[in-house]
Amino acid sequence: MKKWSLLVSIIVTICLVTACSSNGGNTNTPAASPANNNTATNSGDNSSDTPEEIELRIMWWGDQERADKTNQVIELFEAKYPHIDVVGEFAPSSGYFDKLNTQLASGTAPDIFFLGGNVIDYALKEVLLPLDGYVGNALDLSDMDAAMIQYGTVNGQLLHISAGANARGIVINKTMFEKAGMPVPQDGWSWDDYAAIATEISEKLGDGVFGSYDFTYDGLDIYFKQHGQQLYNMDEQKVGFDEAMALQWFSYWADLAAKGGVVTPELAVSNPNEDIAKNLMVTSQVAMTLLPSNQLTSLQSLTTDELTMVQLPRGPKGTGVVFESSQGLSGYAKTEHPEEVAQFISFFINDSEAASILGNNRGVPVTAANRDVLQAQASDVEKIIYDYTSRVSEATKTEPFNISYNLPGNAEFEKMTKTAIQEIGFGRKSVEEAVASFYKDAQEIIANNVTQ
Repeated sequence: MKKWSLLVSIIVTICLVTACSSNGGNTNTPAASPANNNTATNSGDNSSDTPEEIELRIMWWGDQERADKTNQVIELFEAKYPHIDVVGEFAPSSGYFDKLNTQLASGTAPDIFFLGGNVIDYALKEVLLPLDGYVGNALDLSDMDAAMIQYGTVNGQLLHISAGANARGIVINKTMFEKAGMPVPQDGWSWDDYAAIATEISEKLGDGVFGSYDFTYDGLDIYFKQHGQQLYNMDEQKVGFDEAMALQWFSYWADLAAKGGVVTPELAVSNPNEDIAKNLMVTSQVAMTLLPSNQLTSLQSLTTDELTMVQLPRGPKGTGVVFESSQGLSGYAKTEHPEEVAQFISFFINDSEAASILGNNRGVPVTAANRDVLQAQASDVEKIIYDYTSRVSEATKTEPFNISYNLPGNAEFEKMTKTAIQEIGFGRKSVEEAVASFYKDAQEIIANNVTQ
């Protein structure tokens, strides 16, 4: 249909130019109007300047709900830029990066694709489109949080634009605390408080009920930052923590599990914390866990129990939590349409109607204007998210922390770390043995990936 419209436009323009020429110097015959009055040239060239039709491919991960929302935004974009067809495709999170990596290896990757904290892996592979040259023109970042721009800038190049922001926090099942006759935890608590509360509520609510999921893996970088270290030192391309700190963190969870305050390893395997549909908080079997703020809405929709969020227990240097990118968009370095890639990304993060459609599905909007749009129409659970993220944002003004990236070879690191946690949980290794192997393997994974 777009091609037919273009053909008609060309034919009309030719006819008008021909008619004008056949009248020679007849001043009573009107001259042909430019196809776009905003782009008329000084040379008097009246040829059509209708943009060339192009196609962009975009890929993301997620469920059908996310796909429906994203496709609606694609339709909005196509209405604004009728010469651009956008072909969307998605995959479950479990298979998304395998699919993307295969396409990158074969040179058939989409023009635009979503990445998360693993953006470093792809920056090192030099497969991402530098976007610096489009800022202020096709790409509007004027209302975007400075921290989010910094997050997408790797080795001095802007390679990634955050599509949403999160703050990780402790989700609390208020209903379970009320049933146990215990006060709901508040911001400012300690890790000793957390362990005592998890153990107490497990004891009060009986068999099959646990105070907390084990989030040894998900809490690594947060705990390290609370103690002046970090998971990955990007500047020096090596681990940013020592073995003693790792042992302290792994031991904390092993001790809490021994007291009965943590979900058993068997249940954690069949009902993992990250799988919201299977999360045991939904069935009133877990009272507390660590999750990104954007997952609260989905979790609350699956239970009649009342949920809320509080900041993580504090360490010597604070909570270790920052307002961070949940995921975002990058362009393919080999795209044939870099400017249109920048236009789509700019539309995705700035358009208010797009923001209303997307909601908090990928996290809180990264522009202030669109946060105001969503906050004005927020549900009760969304208000909890906005309140929580505001508290985190305010806290980082006096307790700033470095932006977190996944370390190079993150998929291998995640598998290795979770194996170490299970070896401790199932009694196959002592905490000391597992941590020694974990620390050695972490160093090797980074060394093997930063040199590739």
